[in-house]
Amino acid sequence: MAERIVVGAGATGSATARRFAANGDRVRVITRSGSGPEVPGVELVALDATRTDELTAAAEGAATVVNAAMTDYHTWPETMPPLYDSILAAAERVGADYVMLGNHYAYRETDGPITERTPLEPHTRKGRVRAQLWRQALAAHEAGRVRVTEIRAGEFLGPGAFSSFNFLVAPRILRGELALTDGNPDAANTFTFVEDAAAALVAAAGSENAWGRAWNAPALTATIRQVADRLADLKGAPRPRLEALTERDLTLLGFSAPIWHEFIEMAYMADRPFVVDDRDIREAFGLKASSLDEALAGM
Repeated sequence: MAERIVVGAGATGSATARRFAANGDRVRVITRSGSGPEVPGVELVALDATRTDELTAAAEGAATVVNAAMTDYHTWPETMPPLYDSILAAAERVGADYVMLGNHYAYRETDGPITERTPLEPHTRKGRVRAQLWRQALAAHEAGRVRVTEIRAGEFLGPGAFSSFNFLVAPRILRGELALTDGNPDAANTFTFVEDAAAALVAAAGSENAWGRAWNAPALTATIRQVADRLADLKGAPRPRLEALTERDLTLLGFSAPIWHEFIEMAYMADRPFVVDDRDIREAFGLKASSLDEALAGM
């Protein structure tokens, strides 16, 4: 039986905590509000993870610290570095392994599938932050201070997941309304079911071979239209009507909430195909992506 710390109780963090507990591990989920999955074996702790000394005390005895935390999307350049610095420092202080939940923002657009060996060449604010967070963690690993790995997920699917599909498309599809999409609805993209991301985080935490590198999470390749059509079929909704948001739409919406400006910055990942190769994690850990039906079943 091992002790695991999971910082963050979004859809993936909660799924990760449940999986650790199902394996018989003792799990402590840390969020500012003390929220998280209320299941046997999981202790919920209310704590601001930027308070490094308090976080270190809460993590004493842990074998693994999983960082599944996220700040407000539009504040990443300012708020993510101090949070991630604190979590990394706490893992190092208590001698725990450090597993990060990441994404593919630090990659530029490419003509072929992205692998873990594709160079990180960030050219957006959020991409530069993601690259910085990984490089700092990797430097700590290479210095021998802590074992580090990262699981890089695509656009999330699944109940409660924070993603443009869940935010913009799914609710309108289920109501039979026109859905405005972030990007070209017919461009192939990489989606990640939250349970598959959680399975990858747990597998990495339990492996002796995961450390010192990043891994692409099990990937579902599909277009927004294909995902929307399948969701409608599963839920008995009318055939989806999709239309891409224009830059003008997003600019105008940005006057109501800052998150809309963020879609403009990351448009290169949604306007044309952006596909990820998950071969490494399949071969190393025997993990494969769930079916689209499984990813959409609970929505």
